[in-house]
Amino acid sequence: MAITISSSTTPMLLLPLLLILAISSTTQANDPDVLYDFIRPINSTLDASFFTYDGLSGFYNEDPKNFTVLKASMSQFPALYGQSVSYAVLQFPPAGVNPPHTHPRAAELLLVILGTLEVGFVDTANVLYNQTLQEGDMFVFPKGLVHFQYNRNHNESAIALSAFGSANAGLLSVPKSVFITGIDENVLAMSFKTDVPTVQKIELGLKH
Repeated sequence: MAITISSSTTPMLLLPLLLILAISSTTQANDPDVLYDFIRPINSTLDASFFTYDGLSGFYNEDPKNFTVLKASMSQFPALYGQSVSYAVLQFPPAGVNPPHTHPRAAELLLVILGTLEVGFVDTANVLYNQTLQEGDMFVFPKGLVHFQYNRNHNESAIALSAFGSANAGLLSVPKSVFITGIDENVLAMSFKTDVPTVQKIELGLKH
């Protein structure tokens, strides 16, 4: 959107123009505003099957070996396009962790359905908000903030269900984005007050 403002434009007119620009840029950063009931599939039959997804039906695993995520986002479930909602099932083995990460396009609402989880997020003032959740407890991670989940129980697994306010919330893993994207190792060593061999050891661990 291009708006030309002349020297004769009054301050009272500037305010609504600035508000319009701010609202427009905010809207473009979120899921698209659908002008129809839903987005129809191209070259395929439209029936109730299009609005049905069974990819989470086998989520329960009483003995997971690693932390795993089963997603129901726009990529797996095209009917979500434009609906500003998606889900994920998080499965934690004993002592399993979902490392610090962010979702740039959505807040996350997490519900613990099995076991207990220690969760937390860090705000832009570097304040940590953490909590231990029991079965049935919910916790919200604000949009774009670094957060984590950890199963502190070394004997029992845990399962949680996460809902997102976007069909494509996005994922930015802090460890991987920092250490295995090609950032100069000297930069990392100086930034973390350590040496290059330590950085290389971390990089090697994250690649396996």
